[in-house]
Amino acid sequence: MKKDIHPKLVACAVTCSCGNTFEIESAKDEMRIDICNECHPFFTGSERMVDTAGRIEKFNQRYAKK
Repeated sequence: MKKDIHPKLVACAVTCSCGNTFEIESAKDEMRIDICNECHPFFTGSERMVDTAGRIEKFNQRYAKK
């Protein structure tokens, strides 16, 4: 590998819009993000299926296992 071409890693303070903060190593010293694992619906268990015009039921009827 070539020397002195990679960015220096520093401690990076990450702040989410929900208020959660944590530290990682990055080339930047500060990051602000919109969503993290504390507020994402997949990780919190509050995800929901948005059904428009009964598409989920139509899919289940069409491809129902017999």
